[in-house]
Amino acid sequence: MTDTAVEDQRYVFDNHSEHAFDQHRFLAAAYDPMTTERLEQTGVGPGWNCLEVGAGGGSVALWLADRVAPGGRVLATDIKPERIPAAEGVEVLRHDVVRDPLPEAAFDLVHSRLVLLHLPERIAVLDRLVRALKPGGVLQLDEFDITYGPALLMPDAESRKLYEEFQEAKTRLMIRAGADPAWGRNAAEAMRRAGLVDVDPRPRLELWEARSPGVHLIAHHTRHLRDAFVREGMTDEKLADVRALLADPSFRASSCALYSVQGRRPR
Repeated sequence: MTDTAVEDQRYVFDNHSEHAFDQHRFLAAAYDPMTTERLEQTGVGPGWNCLEVGAGGGSVALWLADRVAPGGRVLATDIKPERIPAAEGVEVLRHDVVRDPLPEAAFDLVHSRLVLLHLPERIAVLDRLVRALKPGGVLQLDEFDITYGPALLMPDAESRKLYEEFQEAKTRLMIRAGADPAWGRNAAEAMRRAGLVDVDPRPRLELWEARSPGVHLIAHHTRHLRDAFVREGMTDEKLADVRALLADPSFRASSCALYSVQGRRPR
């Protein structure tokens, strides 16, 4: 495996952080229902060979393993795979999808969520994922467009200003780390250009309020990404005020857009 120190430093969500467990827990609560509903539409079932790229906490890999049994296999990869639980039917591999090879024409289904968004080399990685598919195999990418996500109802004008400042700082810190905040909206066209057919993008928006899993996730970011936010001009006091705002019963905002995009490798 290649030296990944540079990539580790650029990626904003460190799997070795004390906050990583909660990051994966909040991600699963917010987005596993959509991800698994879409994966189910592929027909994934017993005997399928699946690849889960950037498996994180492993929740989707475990769901896939249950679906492909008996006889199937899930290869769950991550640059820091220590948080992927051991389970029957799941092979865990430390793997840098930017640098390390994948077997070609090997998988019936390849899935990745919120990984290519963060990679400057996302188009080359996409080509690698396409080549890993068997003819007729399906790739599913679940990716954000964080450039959309307006405040809808705020307690007052200062709260709206604070929320917008927080969102803008998050966009800047992601760009600084090599991410493309609008990648979700462009993923479908990139998949078509990579040679996939039957490309099917499905956008999802939600109303965010204090109890929403997605709001719990972004509130957690004020702690997980605290140092990066401070570098972008947010103070600890402002981050505490953001958490208080997100917990306010009157808070209402649109989620960012999540695009779940499927495409099939031609037979």
